[in-house]
Amino acid sequence: MSVERNLPLVRERKQAILKGDPDRAAEQKKLGKLTARERIGLLFDAASFVELDTLAGKNGESGVITGYGLIDGQPVYVYAQDYTVLGGAVGAEQARKIVKVQELAQKTGSPVIAMLDSRGARLLEGIEAVDAYARISAKTASLSGVVPQIALVMGQCAASGAMIAAMNDIVIVAESGRVFMNGPQVVSANTGDTVDAKALGGPEAAMESGLAALACAGDEEAIACARRIVAMLPGNNLEDAPVNFTQADDMNRALPAFNAIDTVTDIKEVISAVSDGCAPIELYANWAPEMVTCLAAIGGRTVGIVGTQPSVGGGELTSEGCRKAARFVRFCDCFSIPVVTFVDTLGIAVTGKDGQGELARACAQLNAAYADATTARLAVVTGNAIAVGYMALASRPVADMVYAWPGAVIAPLTTQAAVQVLSVGKLKGIKNPNEVRAELEKDYQDNIADGLNAAKLGLVDDVIEPAETRQMLAAALEMLAAKREVGPAKKHGNLPL
Repeated sequence: MSVERNLPLVRERKQAILKGDPDRAAEQKKLGKLTARERIGLLFDAASFVELDTLAGKNGESGVITGYGLIDGQPVYVYAQDYTVLGGAVGAEQARKIVKVQELAQKTGSPVIAMLDSRGARLLEGIEAVDAYARISAKTASLSGVVPQIALVMGQCAASGAMIAAMNDIVIVAESGRVFMNGPQVVSANTGDTVDAKALGGPEAAMESGLAALACAGDEEAIACARRIVAMLPGNNLEDAPVNFTQADDMNRALPAFNAIDTVTDIKEVISAVSDGCAPIELYANWAPEMVTCLAAIGGRTVGIVGTQPSVGGGELTSEGCRKAARFVRFCDCFSIPVVTFVDTLGIAVTGKDGQGELARACAQLNAAYADATTARLAVVTGNAIAVGYMALASRPVADMVYAWPGAVIAPLTTQAAVQVLSVGKLKGIKNPNEVRAELEKDYQDNIADGLNAAKLGLVDDVIEPAETRQMLAAALEMLAAKREVGPAKKHGNLPL
């Protein structure tokens, strides 16, 4: 009887806690934002969410909702900061709840999705609030490379919160998201420039800086993107990349639009053509456009695709482009996602005195990321693979299989530059230097730089017709599906981060 008498009181108290601050809920709606519970409802398959620690904290005011559910049948953990409860401010109890789901995700080998929307630390908790951020960030770092971590920035995410967001594998910023280390007032006070929160850390700014992988129009779109990405990833680092043959289209489908190297000005068209359903997910599109990174599927297998963009500076390797590709390759390697690289680059970008060291570090990061990866690595030289461009992206030590299109140039220098260096004496004082130069360039191309010569040396597996690219890649992915590689025993490398 005593239990029955208490039930109405328990229900009433629980409902009061779950309701949140009605004024803050109304504020969310005015800003075009969903509440934390509405976001979670859209994230998971119907009726699959199980909340944890519902009543935890003083009066249930932890400012975060945690739990687990299913995305297309795959278990996923979530923590969603609840702006309707004290502005989602971070304190000791919020950290305890977040770290708990992170630890459960580690034990069960399941992805973690963070929905970030907080006004900052609970200042009344003093240093405990800083310690709360420290515990969340430490566990995020510990989970890196163990399970996929995706951050959805759906409101304010400043300072320590921004740092934690950046530690995730993929960051998605909704239209209402604001992510920055220093707020507008701090920036204005120190620089004298007037800047608002959107210009400082909105979706466009986050994309241009390389912090955000995707920017979305609203909460609904951001959540839909997260669901799509989760479906393409394994649950943890001990699983292979997902394979879904039922959604694959014809593996022998030809690429009729590309019949010569000169016809390719946008590598994204090639990436779309080789992908199942022609629907890759491009990540970091607005950052370093000379390098393209996508998640896609070929023959039903999830792959990461990297492509140098010939229409942007000849696809030259820049500092930001190298870092972009290196981080993406490391992410793919963490979760055994094969990497397919399309190479058409004139090599290293030319930079001034101040940029030489930075460019060297970035190129080293790129080369090390590929060389250190144990996942399947395929490379297709679609145009030029010059010097470091070949070495870092398509050489034997960084690729299990290398293909080249007819007419590909694989050499230490471009044909024009090589002739200029090697034939200065032959071009001096003659009446028809242009004709002689053309002959020398043809001779260099045919006998030294052509992909056929690289194939004869065993540095290219085959010279293939562009139309056969998808077929060859699908076959190679099938062959390399069982690849296992164990490196030397070490704690970790010391790359030039």
